[in-house]
Amino acid sequence: MFAKRLFHKALHQGAQGGAAAAHVAQMDAQIALHYGVPYTASLLAFDPVQRLLAVATLDGRIKIFGGDNIEGLLISPNSIPYKFLQFIQNQGLLIAISNENEIEIWNLEFRQLFYSSHWDTNITAFAVVEGTFLMYLGDENGLLSVLKYDVDDGKLQKMPYNVPIHSLAEAGVFSFGDPQPIVGILPQSDTFGTRVLIAYEKGLLVLWDVSEDCAVAVRGYGDLHMKSQISGGQRDAGEDQLDNNIDAEEEREICSLCWASKGGSTVAVGYITGDILLWDMTNRSSRQDIQSDASSNAVKLQLASGSRRLPVIVLHWSAGSADSNKGGHLFVYGGDDIGSEEVLTVLSLEATAGLESVRCMSRMDLRLDGSFADMILVPDTGVPHKSRTSALFILTNPGQLNFYDGGSLFSVQKSEEGKVQLEAQKFPVAVPTTDPNITVSNLYSLTGKESPNISLKKFCVRQNATPFMHGNMKWPLTGGVLSEMSLHEDHVVERIYIAGYQDSSVRIWDATFPVLVPMFVLDGKVVGVNLDGENSSVSSLAFCSLDMTLAVGTTSGLVRIYKLREHTGGSSFHFVAESNQEVHVVPHGRGFHCHVAFLASNSPVRSLRFTASGEVLAAGYQNGQLASFDVNLLSIMFTVDSASGTNSPVVSLSNYKVLASAGKSNEQKKENPNSAKLPTDILLSLTKDTRFTVHDSLNGLIINSRVLDQKQLSAISMYVIDGTLDEEQNQLSEDKFPSQGHIAKESGQDKKQAQEVEKSQKNTSQHSHSAGSDSLLLVCCEDAILLFSLASLIQGSNKHLHRIKIAKHCCWSAVFTNMDGKACGLILAYQTGAIELRSLPDMTILAESSLMSLLRWSYKTGMEKSMSSLNGQITLVNGSEFAIISLIASENAFRIPESMPCLHDKVLAAAAELAIHVSMDQKRKQNPAAGILSGIIKGIKGKGEENAKLKGSLSAQTMSEQLESIFLKESFVEPPIPNLDDLIEELSIDDIDIDDEMPLAPPPASLSTSHVNKKTTAEEERVKLFEGSSDVEKPRMRTHQEILTKYKFGGDAEAAAAHAKEKLMQRQEKLERISERTAELESGAENFASLAQELAKSMESKKWWKL
Repeated sequence: MFAKRLFHKALHQGAQGGAAAAHVAQMDAQIALHYGVPYTASLLAFDPVQRLLAVATLDGRIKIFGGDNIEGLLISPNSIPYKFLQFIQNQGLLIAISNENEIEIWNLEFRQLFYSSHWDTNITAFAVVEGTFLMYLGDENGLLSVLKYDVDDGKLQKMPYNVPIHSLAEAGVFSFGDPQPIVGILPQSDTFGTRVLIAYEKGLLVLWDVSEDCAVAVRGYGDLHMKSQISGGQRDAGEDQLDNNIDAEEEREICSLCWASKGGSTVAVGYITGDILLWDMTNRSSRQDIQSDASSNAVKLQLASGSRRLPVIVLHWSAGSADSNKGGHLFVYGGDDIGSEEVLTVLSLEATAGLESVRCMSRMDLRLDGSFADMILVPDTGVPHKSRTSALFILTNPGQLNFYDGGSLFSVQKSEEGKVQLEAQKFPVAVPTTDPNITVSNLYSLTGKESPNISLKKFCVRQNATPFMHGNMKWPLTGGVLSEMSLHEDHVVERIYIAGYQDSSVRIWDATFPVLVPMFVLDGKVVGVNLDGENSSVSSLAFCSLDMTLAVGTTSGLVRIYKLREHTGGSSFHFVAESNQEVHVVPHGRGFHCHVAFLASNSPVRSLRFTASGEVLAAGYQNGQLASFDVNLLSIMFTVDSASGTNSPVVSLSNYKVLASAGKSNEQKKENPNSAKLPTDILLSLTKDTRFTVHDSLNGLIINSRVLDQKQLSAISMYVIDGTLDEEQNQLSEDKFPSQGHIAKESGQDKKQAQEVEKSQKNTSQHSHSAGSDSLLLVCCEDAILLFSLASLIQGSNKHLHRIKIAKHCCWSAVFTNMDGKACGLILAYQTGAIELRSLPDMTILAESSLMSLLRWSYKTGMEKSMSSLNGQITLVNGSEFAIISLIASENAFRIPESMPCLHDKVLAAAAELAIHVSMDQKRKQNPAAGILSGIIKGIKGKGEENAKLKGSLSAQTMSEQLESIFLKESFVEPPIPNLDDLIEELSIDDIDIDDEMPLAPPPASLSTSHVNKKTTAEEERVKLFEGSSDVEKPRMRTHQEILTKYKFGGDAEAAAAHAKEKLMQRQEKLERISERTAELESGAENFASLAQELAKSMESKKWWKL
């Protein structure tokens, strides 16, 4: 009856604490922190200005890497693979296109998906125009479209301009049967996006000029005229060999392409046959030009001599030097014989006098750590085409990212056997999880009621977050901005994350803010001392925040103790075993070191628990043994065997204080005035077979031992919860102790053991303090949750108050406390990946989530060993990934926006924009009509005065605005001269832009003889055409309005007048928009000037390390 009343009382108190329960019910699971490369990584992208690396995955995630351990994880609503990923440089925007043709635009500053749109056709090629919000998109039908992201509206707009493949055929560029997909789009460098190379699947290459709306150069499509064939790239070849035989090539499918020169004069194309062709794109030529020109325009590069070779999947180009265009390095994946070792090949090419002089100087094969996924070259400056390669990043499956230093990559020396010896460096990770393997971890708070706010910064030197690089390499990823809160020099360390590893080491991070800062690396070895099992992996951790003591348990049974306090000058190390104790003098350097190690059992340590004061440490072992260590006296207090005799592992420990009643205390004080007045501590242990045992914490004697459930459950953990007292320091009246006979009967102890228990009870009864208790014991098992009255358990009863059967298989649990430190919620994790939040003590489900919905993770066996929790914040490890999930929407440092690092540096972006404007202004002053302006002016038809006015207006426009003005018009490809036999109905008068076309001027009075002859010939052909009919009207030049009236409106003058009125209204609207745009540009210029002044003022007060 007492137990039932206790349970109903707890339920009533839980109902009265409705505010806390409601607070827990507001589960808002968020990813507070994520480190590591995702397991399903597949694509790479890089922002050369912001210095950020993006990694897309096969499950709809995008990982962002910056500097100073700044990382971010973006998760798409759709769990589908990405096929294209690219930054809009220096704008904090990332474009991702999925396999389902969903175009996503991510804002890095807010870490949110700002826009998503589905494209109707299959997207086969994609490229962003550098320095603009414009992008080219190619589809499976051979259509080149232009898109623009409107920053103000936050939407993606489709521009009127496009280049369909049938228009190229109509213009006589080539002839085709079925539509060909566009497989590659390469904007040509130094053309500001006005020229773009379009690659079609069957081998056609078209260099298209959008300003002139025509093809500048056309290559391929079976018309190969090779200058030479380079076989020096083969592994077995000695010196470079040139084969001048020209093969008649058939149509071949293009797999990859890249520019192979700085100015875009040469393009490297990889084919499905394993060949690589270097195409010369300098001369203007059409298909007819190629046929008539017997001179060659391509160089064939062959990596292997076999007849069956791998397709060339990836091609990338790195310029040789910043001031030379004579060669460079070509990175190739593929092209080798089928069945050969999977490598990434680096070819050093040199060309002294054009494409004819190309030679392969050397070949280097980089071995891959897994199957190839993607690669990217990182420039040393913000201009990729005009700078050297700083680093090479290679992504392999599953989720492995390696890198090479650009300097050592291009200057490596060959070994004596002639092979290049160059090892890749592992991508540095903020939290190592696989090298070495993490085995156990915990998140601890340093701001509890009984522990003062201790700043660890004065006891250690915080390590630089920049990873260690070999040689003189500078780490290329420096993007992102840390929060001002984390940069404050006097901030107090409120949380620490501690992880134990397979190599016996322990690492500690400052986890106060959502950026883990490494603090210490504690080696498991002691200098000058050989310990048995010193290399064993860490199996358990315990930390006492009151005196900053860390306990580390290993699989060899060794328990190491560290004091994370200021070093006082001692240099001794103590090794304490049951049979002996050793003292060694060791040289302690700077930092924290192990000062004592206990060895009470050779079995792996499964659980560790400090008392509230931190003076005593209890340890539970894999074989069921239990030991207690005095940390201050450096001694082993006791070691006892398992009460069940089954050697079941000890999965959980807890400390508890027992006070005698006040009445008995007064009587015992009179009988024995010299008796001790301190309360007796008891130790609670739970084994995996659900055996609950109560020990005297002074000598280890078993007070009571019970199996909590007879259905052979597998226990995970236990928690003592109390509505009024602290969870870790609960009190219980001595009146609730069972009798000696009951203990002996239930536990099966012998008479001697029973006498020892009676003696222990007498000593306990001498502690005179009255106290009541309503404490409950919560036991989590794999298939059930059990709730007991702790008083009844100590009396010897194993009757539960509440039992909930779990349908899923539970693998991990933790309790959540409210602001008062009282347990109010239970967190359960299942092997299905589901996460539940239950209320206490009724254990109803308040909210549910899953690892798949939060992180796109699937549960893996053993994942629970590295899981830990601190007041609703869960740390998890999955392969090379580490994450902290914040389950509750409560105020903590992980939820404060000011504590989050920013992935987009707005100060750097403003400075880069200012530098670009200054550079463009200088170029305009030197040559106003250079570059893009000259190409645009050439394509404009009209009078000289109008051209001059337009030229002056364009000189004040930005590059993006100039391109937008081009793309706002529909493309018009000039058709070939039509046959006179063509039907007149096939002509479309609506395709003529009347507003832009000027009437033809009358011919001059004096004509040359050739012109007269041409006119006579035309008249004769006209007579033949009309078969001598004389009643045909003499042709005259008609105005555009007459043409519209007759052909478009069928002779309806009223409709023609309405159309003319509509055109006038549209022209007026255009003039108004131009006027408004001019005013906006003037206002923007003024705002930019004021922004530059404010930026200069703000930068004056900042230190250099805060820039």
